Amino acid sequence: MAVTQRSAKTVWNGDLASGSGTLNGGSGAISDLGVTWAARTEESGGKTSPEELIASAHSSCYAMAFSNVLSGAGHAPDSLEVTATVDLEPNPDGGVMVTRSALNVVGKVSGLSEDQFAEYAKQGEQGCPISNLIRNGAKIELSASLK
Repeated sequence: MAVTQRSAKTVWNGDLASGSGTLNGGSGAISDLGVTWAARTEESGGKTSPEELIASAHSSCYAMAFSNVLSGAGHAPDSLEVTATVDLEPNPDGGVMVTRSALNVVGKVSGLSEDQFAEYAKQGEQGCPISNLIRNGAKIELSASLK
């Protein structure tokens, strides 16, 4: 498989506390999502946050990875409901930091015990690219220029 790239762009206006941004995904599936500091740290008010987007990426990626593990073991799921909850906390050194992504999965899968389901769930988490990104980190490349 060749390298697959996906992109998103945020245009931010103003300072952190009173400013706002608009997020658009390169595919067009995500468009004109509003982001603000208040939506990130207080009530969302219909806007998203980086943490919600990380949770979205994690839950969808894990659902695919777990489905693949189950199917490979001969137990294709009827359904998997995956919730990811991402925590944003104060950083003792200042600012904030993402400290956790918690996955919860409820599945409808025939022919498995709870123990088997839990073991396959663990295998799915270990094979999930977003889980591995969160667990191991990834190389970050930055390019900056002025208009």
